[in-house]
Amino acid sequence: MTYGGHFDKEGKEKRLKELDTLTKKDDFWQNQRKSKEIIDEINYLKRMIERVEKIRIQIAENVETLKLIKEEPDEEIKGLLETESSSIKEELDSLEVALLLNGEYDSNDAIIEIHPGAGGTEACDWANMLYRMYLRYCEKSGYQVEVVDELAGEEAGIKSVTFFVHGLNAYGYLKNEKGVHRLVRISPFDSGARRHTSFASVDVTPLFDNDKIQIELNENDLKIDVYRSSGAGGQHVNKTESAVRITHLPTKIVVTCQNERSQIQNKEKALEMLKNKLYQLDLEKKEEELKSMKGELSSINFGSQIRSYVMHPYSLVKDHRTNYEETDVEKVLDGNIEGFIEANLKRGK
Repeated sequence: MTYGGHFDKEGKEKRLKELDTLTKKDDFWQNQRKSKEIIDEINYLKRMIERVEKIRIQIAENVETLKLIKEEPDEEIKGLLETESSSIKEELDSLEVALLLNGEYDSNDAIIEIHPGAGGTEACDWANMLYRMYLRYCEKSGYQVEVVDELAGEEAGIKSVTFFVHGLNAYGYLKNEKGVHRLVRISPFDSGARRHTSFASVDVTPLFDNDKIQIELNENDLKIDVYRSSGAGGQHVNKTESAVRITHLPTKIVVTCQNERSQIQNKEKALEMLKNKLYQLDLEKKEEELKSMKGELSSINFGSQIRSYVMHPYSLVKDHRTNYEETDVEKVLDGNIEGFIEANLKRGK
């Protein structure tokens, strides 16, 4: 059976057999994180194949029914076909987006970092609003969030936050959020009720399999600082200097972790993030070299403004890459960002 388009049924069935073979190995459950990733991928592939097969059968049946009503017109059946056709179109649109997640690292977990731009309390509050938006999106999508570092703002909001998003295709979806996000609103911190514009940057990188990262870290290239955790408080905040900050001197990359209970655990997590960042940097360099050889220019970079959230003088969220927009800002900030993600994925197909 030929499916056409982006759907490679034979390839997906072959991958299912490969994964099924892995589950039968004696040591399969020794690495809980890896085994969960494999089980998630198996379930995902099964769902995709079932969804496509179901739609294929529905379309084939509808075609046969159309042939019949051409010979014997029936308005009631025609109405039912129109309703089902609309339902099939919605399902096809949803499948199209899922099938666009075919990048090499799209199925990976994601690392997200949010940093406020200039603007003090106003910018810190905006960064916190974005943080909540992604937490709500992850909750609705069934993803698990692991916060590894969070620095509160002096008056409100956050100065920075880093968190892992665990779940199949987390990076494939959330990579579309990388860039600068702009907010326009009447500031709740301004006694004069004036309009303010704030910026915050969102960086998204895939969480690579450490076993596949061939990067050796030279201790002479690392500056390791330890300090007392500065979380929101409560029983999980360490009272000793267990938080770890690692600076990679050659690249000036800085990673921090304070969520674990011991300095050793925080250091291990920070080193994992550092290796991910260095690996990503290496991949980006190779990609830029390839683009340069082809005479291409990158149209999107981390410093670009990708989306504006306007709460005054009108209500509108607009993505500047796709021109996709929604008028209910509060709904978007409550984690309903699927429309923006899908529009950007379709743009890049």
